Amino acid sequence: MQVSIETTSGLERKMTVSVPAERIENEVTDRLEKASKNVKLDGFRKGKVPLSVIKQRYGRGIRDEVIGDVVRTCFVEAVTQEKITPAGQPALEPTKDEPGEDFEFVATFEVLPEVKLADFAKVKVAKPVAEVKDEDVQDMLEALRKQQADWETVERAVVEGDEVVIDYVGVRDGEEFEGGSAEDFPLEVGSGKAVPGFEESIVGMSTGDEKVVPVKFPQDYHAEEMRGADVEFTIKLKEVKQAVLPELNDEFFKAYGLEQGGEEVFRSIVRQNMERDLKNALEGKTKSRVMEQLFELHKDIEAPLTQIANEMQSLKNQMAQKLGNNEGANKFDPSMLPDDMFMDQAKRRAVVGLIVNEIVQSNEMDVDGALVRERIEGIASTYEKSEEVVNYYYNSPELLKGIEANVLQEQVVQLVLGSADVTEEEVGYQQAVTPDPEQVAAEV
Repeated sequence: MQVSIETTSGLERKMTVSVPAERIENEVTDRLEKASKNVKLDGFRKGKVPLSVIKQRYGRGIRDEVIGDVVRTCFVEAVTQEKITPAGQPALEPTKDEPGEDFEFVATFEVLPEVKLADFAKVKVAKPVAEVKDEDVQDMLEALRKQQADWETVERAVVEGDEVVIDYVGVRDGEEFEGGSAEDFPLEVGSGKAVPGFEESIVGMSTGDEKVVPVKFPQDYHAEEMRGADVEFTIKLKEVKQAVLPELNDEFFKAYGLEQGGEEVFRSIVRQNMERDLKNALEGKTKSRVMEQLFELHKDIEAPLTQIANEMQSLKNQMAQKLGNNEGANKFDPSMLPDDMFMDQAKRRAVVGLIVNEIVQSNEMDVDGALVRERIEGIASTYEKSEEVVNYYYNSPELLKGIEANVLQEQVVQLVLGSADVTEEEVGYQQAVTPDPEQVAAEV
């Protein structure tokens, strides 16, 4: 087998492989002979069909089958021989296929780049630390009460926390823009769901009021064409509602699954859940900041286009799940989302993935089974039949693989932190559980 490789551009390689004719012909003959023992044809007894007849009837199909198998096998042999690592599946194209002559095919693919790890001592991380305080538990109880609140219409000026129903029309440079208008739109004032300045302008309005509000869209707004745009919204207030919160009583506790124990037990359960969420959030923030630092130290790495495309598709799928429920008419098609919306993040995730992989390989790291068990048991603890959940994870290869990947990332983070310049940053509970603006560590 002869192999030649040329670099076409960047990480792309074009490999030409020549396979001796005897290898193809011998395999074709072997398969024809095996077929002749089992083929039934009119006029011949089973196993007595002449090889020439078998070849005439099935020769082309068997040859195509052999070539397909040989191409796949020879590609693996060739990259092993040349000591190169493909970044994804190759594009395979036969270029010479004549009986009795050497077979030739071309494989086009990308290779993984060489990753030279920087000194981890250059990594500077502010590691967040926080605890659940009594006032945090009280805030959570108020939030839970609000989830069960009834809303009643009131005739007064809007205050933060009210729910309003509005009509609005947005104008940019004198013209309405797509997605900038709505009727009978419900909005909780103070929720932070609208662009900065929009919700604040509604405070103090009364039913029937109408006002024009100038708003500047943030530079990190998800729609690129609106980033930094100056817009005027005409807002008409149609209804004001205030929340009527339920009492902390047995009926309220039952809504959250607590049948007995009263407020003291309920507060204890809430605190336990908050402490678990806080632990996960702090670990996530630290991981994110470590990965961000690793990216900054290695951002000149050229990631393969195939890996960037895979990350982009993953990001699109995640966004599609948020936009629809993935069932029936509400299922959102990820292909409708523009590539530009995810390109930067996809590139960063691809580069971070290469860095993590190199750290794992160069340090000969294996996933810690005890940490995997701890992670799964932590997830299972939120369910009534926790042991069944544990067994479910261990019997589901894809779920288990995902947990193992996350645990291995945590091991990488701890390895880096061992050499990094780490300072502690005390934060409050709410700040701790709120993701950093740039979070690149998730699902690398």
